[in-house]
Amino acid sequence: MGENKKIYIVDDDRNICEIISLYLEKEGFATLKISDGLTALDKIKEELPLLIILDLMLPGIDGMTLCKEVRKFTNVPIIMLTAKGDTFDKVLGLEIGADDYIVKPFDGKELVARVKAVLRRYEHEENDGDSVTYPDLSISLSEYKVRYKGENVDLTPKELELFYFLCTHPNKVFTRDQLLENVWGYEYMGDSRTVDVHIKRLREKIGDGPNWKLTTVWGVGYKFEVK
Repeated sequence: MGENKKIYIVDDDRNICEIISLYLEKEGFATLKISDGLTALDKIKEELPLLIILDLMLPGIDGMTLCKEVRKFTNVPIIMLTAKGDTFDKVLGLEIGADDYIVKPFDGKELVARVKAVLRRYEHEENDGDSVTYPDLSISLSEYKVRYKGENVDLTPKELELFYFLCTHPNKVFTRDQLLENVWGYEYMGDSRTVDVHIKRLREKIGDGPNWKLTTVWGVGYKFEVK
């Protein structure tokens, strides 16, 4: 899903971030520490992480709101950090899309075990990362199927591969040459205008979603824009 294989740790407590980061990095995970909700949302839209560890109380926007916003465009795993005994927050967090929660103060080994368990579950559900979902839209690369508003969309293999590639890199701009390299391959010798033709066909067949669309960035290329 356009993953950069990092776990995003979203918490305004630097000590908590450092502790979590140390435990995860010992297990071979790369991490990125983010201290406020708005910055986290921008970063997640720019580059999808492997998993998000998300505190409830954050400056900018709180953890619950951030979780709901993230669920509008990706099903990347989210583990909520909750205060001890705050049952309401745990239940609500799971209802709005969190995959698991862990209570602070927590044991580092338990946190790592939860992370690994959620990732195993996610990888199984996602068929090794071959699918992506947005409101009204789902794409399965392994099945070569696209569904928009509940209906199958008839795309050619290259149309689907191009659309899938853009959807797994939300809000990232790609030049035509970059798209040719990533979708058609290094050895493709055709005209870069073939990208324009495929984008035009995708727009005709799918159009714009409730919070996403294929956008032309004039003088540069294209992006899958998520609001």
